[in-house]
Amino acid sequence: MNRILLLISAVLWFVSGCAMGPDYQRPPVSSPAQFRDASEAAPGREAESLADLSWFELYQDDQLRELIRTALENNYDIRIAVARVLEARAKVTGTGSALFPQIDAGAGAARQRTSENVYPYTESSNRANLESNYFQGGFNLNWELDIWGRIRRQTEAARAEWLAQEWARRAVTISILAEVARAYLDLRELDLELEIAQRTLASRERSLELIKLRKQEGVETRLEVRQAETLVYSASARIPALEGQIRQTENELSVLLARSPGDIPRGPALTQQPVPPEIPAGLPSDLLERRPDIRESEETLIAANAQIGVAKALYFPRLSLTGFLGLESQDLEDFISSHSDTWSIAANALQPVFNAGRIRSMNDEARARYLQMLAQYDKVIQNAFREVSDTLIGYRKTREQRAQQELLVQSLQDRLRLANRRFIGGIDSYLQVLDAEKDLFDAELSLAQIRRDELLHIVYLYKALGGGWREAVPGEQPVQETGDGKDAKGL
Repeated sequence: MNRILLLISAVLWFVSGCAMGPDYQRPPVSSPAQFRDASEAAPGREAESLADLSWFELYQDDQLRELIRTALENNYDIRIAVARVLEARAKVTGTGSALFPQIDAGAGAARQRTSENVYPYTESSNRANLESNYFQGGFNLNWELDIWGRIRRQTEAARAEWLAQEWARRAVTISILAEVARAYLDLRELDLELEIAQRTLASRERSLELIKLRKQEGVETRLEVRQAETLVYSASARIPALEGQIRQTENELSVLLARSPGDIPRGPALTQQPVPPEIPAGLPSDLLERRPDIRESEETLIAANAQIGVAKALYFPRLSLTGFLGLESQDLEDFISSHSDTWSIAANALQPVFNAGRIRSMNDEARARYLQMLAQYDKVIQNAFREVSDTLIGYRKTREQRAQQELLVQSLQDRLRLANRRFIGGIDSYLQVLDAEKDLFDAELSLAQIRRDELLHIVYLYKALGGGWREAVPGEQPVQETGDGKDAKGL
């Protein structure tokens, strides 16, 4: 027995230091020194990033904060992502259990009769000897010795897939956070447009009544009346369309909150939403650690790399130990006696000899999948760089556009004021006033949309930089890193 234990110990020592296939190494990534279209950062502040802020620091609207908090707790997509993480984690446990001996307890009883053609009897023999009982109970051992590291590579792949699902969950969290903020800003922009439309309609209705009175006095013509009516009808038609869009946006937000469609509480108006004085982007190299989709893609690459070792190990024999320890007897009364104990131990080896190229094809498949995941990893990184750059330039140009649109609105407001003065003074007809009102209405609606777009670019940049998942839920444990750079939370 001691020799057997020594043999098992030696095997375990050998097994622990051997695994087929390449060990994973992060591929080299060509990243720029700074993001394109990023503003010049002050010396010593190049590493600062908008993603360093938590979402409840970035968004100052209390109502928006509450909506985000509710969505992160109840959203259906987040709940689905969490369930996928749990499924992948269970798979890791199931795969890793194959590294350890599998012990089963069992018991059985049987009665059989031997054929007389096998053991013929004579008149002097006892016919009852042809019938016998058999009782057995004990423990069965089955242990595959992972000499070539096949099971360990499978466990490595399963662990990487689990972490990939965890990063996917965090990517979903960021997306839901951004979707709630986007829908809320859309709602506030529509509210502003509705306010502008209602104010403009009231003004145009007053103008229409004035023109009708002046026509009765013979001062204005039928043409001025029809033009004034046209402006009233256009503003009036705009209101139900905006009200419908508001209801639809509220329904969209309700679904994100996992609620039935209903009213959504509002915070400050769109014009009162705070805008950060600057939005630092940080270093492109930090994106590799911040973006959940990049980390997810890398874990998928790690899993594909481990599967190469799994496929390679199939070329080598599978060694296993089997054993039994228990009791057996032909008589139930003697089953628990000292003479009924029995044990056995055996070693088995299974070596592939001919499989028509199946193992080779599995190795080729594993290598090809690794190359796919490698290309996908590089693609995700470059798309992340592009997304950040696109958002930066979009924010900067939208900010410039907003400044010019504000000047346009101010100019049109002054034009309308002057047109009213000239009309009152009898210099111009009321058509000049109507044209000024129309242009101002269109400009104010455009300004509302541009203000929304400016705020949305902050939301999208925060998402592109990978911000929000660390503090997705207040009180969540901080992310811990292992020595190899992998997330160790929950391990």
